[in-house]
Amino acid sequence: MALEMPHFPPLAASAAGVELAARKRQGLDWSAPIHMAVLVLTALLVLSPILVIAYQSLQSGPLYEVDRVLTLSSYTKLLGQPEFHQALWNSLGLAIVSTVVALAIGVASAIAIVRLDLPLRHWIEGAMLGPIYISQLVLALGWYVLYGPSGYISLVCRNWFGGVPWELTTISGMGVLGGIAMAPTVMLFCISSLELSNASLEDAARSAGATPLRVLRSVTLPLLRPAIVYSTLLTFVGGLEMLSIPLVFGWPAGLEFFTTYLLREGMGQTQPDYGLLGAAALLLLLTVALLVLVQQKLLSQRQRFVTVRGKSQRSKPLEIGSWRWMVFALLAVYLAFTVVLPMLALVVRASVVYLTPLVSPLDYLTLDHFKTLFEHEVYARSIWNSLVVSTIGAAVATALTALIAAVIQRSDFKFGKHLEMLALLPRAVPGMVAGIGFLWVVLWVPGLSLLHGTLALLIIAFTMRNLPSAYVALAPSLLQIGREIDQSARVCGASWWRTCQSIVLPIAKPALIACYLLKFISFFKEYASAVFLYSPGTEIIGTTLLNMWAKGDVGPVAALSVVQLILTLLLVALIVRFGKAPVAKGNSNG
Repeated sequence: MALEMPHFPPLAASAAGVELAARKRQGLDWSAPIHMAVLVLTALLVLSPILVIAYQSLQSGPLYEVDRVLTLSSYTKLLGQPEFHQALWNSLGLAIVSTVVALAIGVASAIAIVRLDLPLRHWIEGAMLGPIYISQLVLALGWYVLYGPSGYISLVCRNWFGGVPWELTTISGMGVLGGIAMAPTVMLFCISSLELSNASLEDAARSAGATPLRVLRSVTLPLLRPAIVYSTLLTFVGGLEMLSIPLVFGWPAGLEFFTTYLLREGMGQTQPDYGLLGAAALLLLLTVALLVLVQQKLLSQRQRFVTVRGKSQRSKPLEIGSWRWMVFALLAVYLAFTVVLPMLALVVRASVVYLTPLVSPLDYLTLDHFKTLFEHEVYARSIWNSLVVSTIGAAVATALTALIAAVIQRSDFKFGKHLEMLALLPRAVPGMVAGIGFLWVVLWVPGLSLLHGTLALLIIAFTMRNLPSAYVALAPSLLQIGREIDQSARVCGASWWRTCQSIVLPIAKPALIACYLLKFISFFKEYASAVFLYSPGTEIIGTTLLNMWAKGDVGPVAALSVVQLILTLLLVALIVRFGKAPVAKGNSNG
């Protein structure tokens, strides 16, 4: 008699049944509504200022006027202005010079630090990357106090040699300063690329008899091409949207740039031409967006540059003998004259009544400038507002970015790619353009006028501006967490939101802390997007520095810069302490 075997359902069907039953016990799954809400919120945050600027540029009057009509007259007027043409050419020249200088310094420094056996390599690397955390406005003020037309070292050179060998109020002079300010970013990308590249390729070239210069030209630089291309477009865009150096060095010399043109048209006129301002802002936005698309096109064939395979080996620094100390000294001198001395000059200027080589600074020591910061309400309020905006804003930006990254990396949301594109889109939106857009949004959309003149509006604009960098910083950490953790939780009945809330995000806590600290610094030094958004009572350090500098209050400006610098250094110390904590992976024990 034949035995009849019992019928068992397939294993997958059983697991699905268990998961379905468990989900029923957990209640409703809010995953899909959360995914869509994150998409809608991100779209509103990113697209609303852009669309409003585009709409305003096509109107004959401000958006709050009823009798306005569609027209292209703003573009005709803009393109017919000689001032705009001059500002455009000046901005292009500044961007080109800044890009060349930043690439030369950044690429050379990265190769020296990673590929040569320099002494104190880690120290010099950290020192060279330090200016990333310092506001470009503070750097520009330090350079002006030291190397400006009436700067301390400039006066010393005039007294000793009868003249100054540099002229920083020209396009080339400002371009050099812009390149120095952006060189650490280029260096960061190149260092990351060099540390990941396969050193055996360079060793093979040396074994074949190639000289170090030939290896550099034929192997190292071609492998750095993705980092160089990315850095080139990034620094060029940075040069176009730069505000600090054109304001500090350019305006006194009567030079107009794209950003200063927007500032003059938006805030320097009794009756601003909103259509003209919108057209200029949109042209700058489209220019930057086009450059970003070119960048993506140039880096589309990434597989050509893959060198790290299963048998790759770590890079071995090239021994250069006694030259190692000369290279180290060169980098140390560069740091001294571009970062250390300018920051010390701000400290000294904040501590004396006058700073001139004709008299000893010790004879004019004073703490009055620092007392002014706390005796005058606008100074103390700007410091407090900056801390509030940075503390709350960094938390908001980190939370929103964590949600966006979780939806993109840890779910099967069908619009995940679109959400990622939205999250990265603000990198093509200059800070001043974002500020103009959000100002018009709150003034035009009914009900949003309550946000006008509040710190909440600054937090929203800063969050939009920092969304791409926060996502790039956080997304890799979520990718490192194994997908089996999500699958196990889902089988046990946990929803996507419960899994992220209870498992994924707690595992990524070190990365979240590092992201928060980085965004705190970014919010703390942000000022370009706040120029059109702040009002009396909502000043931040950057806008107060600009206003006081325009009035000639150099002493209080230096003191406020020192306060911002000290607070920034404290935050950098926290990043060094908490930012390198390991992120647990999916196969971690426990």
